[in-house]
Amino acid sequence: MSRRVRRKVVRRGKEKVGIPEIEETTALDVKDVLDWTKLPDNTVIQLFSCLDYRDRASLSSTCRTWWNLGKSPCLWKELDLRPHKFDSAAASSLSPMCMNLQKLRFRGPESADAIIALQAKNLREINGDYCRSMTDATLCVLAARHEALECIQIGPDFCEKISCDAVKAIAICCPRLRKLGISGIQEVDAGAINALAKHCPNLTDIGFIDCRKVDETSLGNVASLRFLSVSGTTNIKWNLVAQHWGKLPHLIGLDVSRTDISPNIVSRLFSSSINLKVICALNCQALEADSTFISNNNHRGKVLLAISTDILKGIGNLFVETQKNDKNIFLHRENLKKDKKLVEILNWLEWVISYSLLRISESNLPGLDKFWLDQGTSLLLSFMQSTHEEVQERAATALATFVVLDDENTNIDTGRAEAVMRDEGICLLLNLARSWREGLQSEAAKAIANLAVNAKVAKAVAEGGGISVIVKLARSANKLVSEEAAGGLWNLSVGEEYKGAIAEAGGIKALVDLISKWSRSTGGDGILERAAGALANLAADDKCSIEVASVGGIPALVTLARNSKVDGVQEQAARALANLAAHGDSNGNNSAVGQESGALDALLQLTRSPNDGVRQEAAGALWNLSFDDRNREAIASANGVEALVALASSCSNSPHGLQERAAGALWGLSVSEANSIAIGREGGVPPLIALARSDAEDVHETAAGALWNLAFNPGNALRIVEEGGVPALVYLCSSSVSKMARFMSALALAYMFDGRTDEITLSGTQNMPKNVNLDGSRRMAMKNIEAFVMTFSDPQAFSAAAASLAPAALTQITESARIQEAGHLRCSGSEIGRFVTMLRNPSLTLKSCAAFALLQFTIPGSKNAMHHVSLLQNSGASRVLRSAAAAAGAPLEAKIFARIVLRNLEQHQTESSSL
Repeated sequence: MSRRVRRKVVRRGKEKVGIPEIEETTALDVKDVLDWTKLPDNTVIQLFSCLDYRDRASLSSTCRTWWNLGKSPCLWKELDLRPHKFDSAAASSLSPMCMNLQKLRFRGPESADAIIALQAKNLREINGDYCRSMTDATLCVLAARHEALECIQIGPDFCEKISCDAVKAIAICCPRLRKLGISGIQEVDAGAINALAKHCPNLTDIGFIDCRKVDETSLGNVASLRFLSVSGTTNIKWNLVAQHWGKLPHLIGLDVSRTDISPNIVSRLFSSSINLKVICALNCQALEADSTFISNNNHRGKVLLAISTDILKGIGNLFVETQKNDKNIFLHRENLKKDKKLVEILNWLEWVISYSLLRISESNLPGLDKFWLDQGTSLLLSFMQSTHEEVQERAATALATFVVLDDENTNIDTGRAEAVMRDEGICLLLNLARSWREGLQSEAAKAIANLAVNAKVAKAVAEGGGISVIVKLARSANKLVSEEAAGGLWNLSVGEEYKGAIAEAGGIKALVDLISKWSRSTGGDGILERAAGALANLAADDKCSIEVASVGGIPALVTLARNSKVDGVQEQAARALANLAAHGDSNGNNSAVGQESGALDALLQLTRSPNDGVRQEAAGALWNLSFDDRNREAIASANGVEALVALASSCSNSPHGLQERAAGALWGLSVSEANSIAIGREGGVPPLIALARSDAEDVHETAAGALWNLAFNPGNALRIVEEGGVPALVYLCSSSVSKMARFMSALALAYMFDGRTDEITLSGTQNMPKNVNLDGSRRMAMKNIEAFVMTFSDPQAFSAAAASLAPAALTQITESARIQEAGHLRCSGSEIGRFVTMLRNPSLTLKSCAAFALLQFTIPGSKNAMHHVSLLQNSGASRVLRSAAAAAGAPLEAKIFARIVLRNLEQHQTESSSL
């Protein structure tokens, strides 16, 4: 069993980080051992600069010297708080290091509130995401306490609680502001924009993205503007745009992507604006509809970038004096380093295009497949090599998103995934995943996880050393990184060829450790679901399942199944336990799972879940566990019969997988005659009959198997007749696509009408309702049993075999009659004895059916053949078989099948003697 997953957007949890203070100095006194505390200060600082915050804090805590070096201002110019729970206490512990902090990234308004306590008065840039609930008050205080801010970016979530008042406060409090970007404001009015024009003379870059309304006229008053983005903004009055924005004296780049701008407005802007060099208009439907305009390159040296244009070529035309050999300018910046203005244009283009591509990928719009294959993939891979971390992250996120066609069913676009692989995208993603920057690790792991759903990409990841990289990330203390890495292992572990490599890299231990850690914490549901899903896939492999158990996976998964309240976590934990219990013949995990404290109770409780997936996996686990005798009785003792009958009764309209496992769990329990009787008394017969009428082959098999077991008991057999089970079994016997379902239905019918049901009705132990025609049901059953057996009869072959009894002829009939899956059935001594008794039954049909069944159970090489042969030999069945094979009035089929069973007994006896 395996399930793939993609996660485009995940609820972000956070964890708290602090820096311990060490008072004592530690020195190494061992002779000839390097004393790391005596390294040159510059070397230590360089070492610190290559570490993330946690490792830097850990290393700083080793001694007082390194503690002081760890606070060096050069190490604390940038701070990324996104993975952490950042509150005022954490801010206070970090504040001594943040006097010279210049750049800060945070996540959520709670972190924004705590930033004040950092006392980073020299802060130049803040970048916040997931700030949908951020208010004016928070943003205003941030601006007021950090007057030196030059860049403020809040998004990409819609900041609907931020109003024009906050924009005015930013303008008044941050006169050095150079760049302002806010997403999703309801309205940016003239007062706010005019305040920016008045108080921020250095403001060159504005992005009012995905806003409901922006005052077009007042934006024309921000004379310092060089770059302007209104991507995704609605209700724009384009005539005012053409009238006022074209007069901006320094405007170089304009981003109107995802708006309804028209060709006419683009032409007017190009003609009226003196310095405007490029308009970025990705996914603008009105423009794309005018193919003539889009294909027209005569814009007086100015460049229009649209979905239908050659974007890289267009950008290259902006740098025609420095660009050589038609190269990708994003990857070949060497000649631009001396020209800051050109670098500024390229950086802005990189930012706005990567942002628009991310938004377009999230929308999953139809009709863009050609764009993604021809241009989009190459652009994203170029941006992954950017010198700006934000652009790299955005590109990796877009790659993770644009390959997903169907979120619910994990449907990946093969062409797009393989396009990433062809353009060396896997190598680039793995390089990002190896970065020490946790933001890059997280987004790269997410992209690898989604792409690895494609088998070719998964192979490329494995061959590129990606499994060890992902396993390492799964051990990360950063929740976001470990969550995406666990998702990567979940998808990679679908491939049988990668399970061993994951285990060898330590992936199983890492996943169990994640479950142990996060099952005791809050906010880790995403990690828990993915880690359990990966373990479920790995547990399907025999060797891996042994390792899962050896590193504590069973108690961890049971705890998860028992305590989690999240459907996805419950489903994957139950699936993992089901797969662990599926190796009953090769290891002891089945018994170990059943004996783990609380395991059976937890699984039985999950069968009552309102979620079909949870119920399905819980029933599957109980089915597998019921193959162990001790587990089977423990399930029954824990009220398992009642729970599973209730489950079967409730799933007549449920998905086929749930129906199959519900019937399968009852089939497993009913192996015990005591449980079989209890199932009948509890009302298990009617739901099984209903499931037998399913249109799914797998459900046919499990329902027929359960009814076959139940029918062994005469009381249950009579219940099946009373509840209308004969027509249902006749339907399976005659019409099911599954040979196994037809076979077991025939056996169930044979049990029901071999005379034992008559005995209890005649004795008065159980009365037959007046509306039930037992004789009519018997005739219908016998007719269909005979028809079933005859489907395996070839008159010519049987006549030839009867004439010669040659081994070759008998072998030919055996192979023709063999039902492969029947070799997995294991009968008790009582069941085998009942088939032997049927060989003496006056009914010729039952004779043939019994001989056919014994043939299936004794074919050499089948799983339980030796067990069945031993039962037959111990019961003295050989004499009965010889009689059946020689009976003058018996059907030819019964004779030949009985002869083949005798040969099977002899062959097994010969093999046993030779051993």
